[in-house]
Amino acid sequence: MRIEKDRCVCCGECIAVCPVGAIRLRKKDKATGAKAVAEIERDECVECGACFRYNICPENAIAEEALAWPRILRKAFSDPVYTHEGTDIPGRGTEEMKTNDVTGRFKDGYVGIGLEFGRPGIGTRFREAEKAIKKLVPLGVHLEPNNPLTQLIANPHTGELKPEILDERVLSTIVEAIIPLDKFQQVMAAVREIAAEVDTVFSFDVIGKVAPDGSIPAAQEMQKAGLTPSINGKVNVGLGRPSFPF
Repeated sequence: MRIEKDRCVCCGECIAVCPVGAIRLRKKDKATGAKAVAEIERDECVECGACFRYNICPENAIAEEALAWPRILRKAFSDPVYTHEGTDIPGRGTEEMKTNDVTGRFKDGYVGIGLEFGRPGIGTRFREAEKAIKKLVPLGVHLEPNNPLTQLIANPHTGELKPEILDERVLSTIVEAIIPLDKFQQVMAAVREIAAEVDTVFSFDVIGKVAPDGSIPAAQEMQKAGLTPSINGKVNVGLGRPSFPF
């Protein structure tokens, strides 16, 4: 994104809509005569398009840019209406993890995990998510191949991402994986180490099936790890056809 300086009247209307605080007002330079304008800090901007999409500028001074690699990743992971080339759907993840009745991704004896890095107002850089991947890969987790972040891994044996993307800033990104239930405590220990090392916020999601007796094995493992899980469910009531055989 960029602001056309010759059109900007420095009203400041665009500042409130930027979710990562990347827009600044620059005062008039008395020495050079340069007028006061709003500027987008390129290193902080996540290319979410909010300032442009909301049509907030009274002078239409905000413009989109043609983005090259790797900056285009900022838009792919931050703009909710941009179709990601690696998944053919908008957004930073895969088909919703909660719709297991449609996807069949999580089988008996396995549990899904999600580490969602960054949030509006904070954001993150890919190097923070890389710290998590490098901790999890040695544990033998199965990273979701359709996840757009997984597709950016340069070395699947170490979890290292492509080096040129590490400093790209995005609104958020998700590490998605599937693990055997008996490895949950190992993974939980790694998650605690990740929490102590990353320079952003992340939420930890756990996805599992309900057992025939009504118990939730994943929740039991969380309780063993000293967590108090919030049990959330979603039922599609026939809105989707399972893509796997029963």
